[in-house]
Amino acid sequence: MTPMLQISDLHVSYGQVDAVRGVSLTLMPGQIVSVIGPNGAGKTTLLGAAMGLLPSKGTLKFEGENLHDLDVEARVERGLTLVPEKRELFGELSVYENLVLGAYAKRRNGAETKRRLENVYERFPRLKDRRDQRADTLSGGERQMLAVGRALMSGPRLLMLDEPSLGLAPLIVQEILAIVRQLRSDGVSILLVEQNARAALDSSDRGYVLETGEVALEGDSAQLAGDARVQATYLGGGSD
Repeated sequence: MTPMLQISDLHVSYGQVDAVRGVSLTLMPGQIVSVIGPNGAGKTTLLGAAMGLLPSKGTLKFEGENLHDLDVEARVERGLTLVPEKRELFGELSVYENLVLGAYAKRRNGAETKRRLENVYERFPRLKDRRDQRADTLSGGERQMLAVGRALMSGPRLLMLDEPSLGLAPLIVQEILAIVRQLRSDGVSILLVEQNARAALDSSDRGYVLETGEVALEGDSAQLAGDARVQATYLGGGSD
């Protein structure tokens, strides 16, 4: 089976600083793959390179196609979408207007846009209730739902999420990650970058630990959650 996303020996630099050094990662269709690690480990940089927002060296393939040949818009057309860490909503626009902008990325016709909008409203009832409300008046959890909903308007097959739990209360984090798992059940593969290691590993099939721009550990998520080093460093515990 062809991987949904294949990253091999990826290098990304900011000037003289190597932010990502030789990272390799594989995500198969139907998987949730998590990437955990501390601030500054290169997690956001990894997603930026995959989306085409940052220049990189190495191999980046989406469903066997070389991503280096595609700009950001072409990657979205192929089915790759990123929900950035800062959500990057248009605060002065309504919930509805933000969602429709997500569909514009694929230049969908009116009927298709309406169908996708109803799907988003069905998945996020609060967005439907607040469809005429300005995005900058939403709660943190609602803003995250809107960011995910807007990404879904492009019809992604691979959804990349950068710190979806950032700044949210624990109960809202559980709700967001439950939605992520449901997306996988509906046929969307997920690449999940998270500092909340426990939540990420609990929600994913496979995990990677990124430290100082390199993969320090990788394996099945349950295996990583039981690793003594991961427990001590990221899960707040470990064996006595």
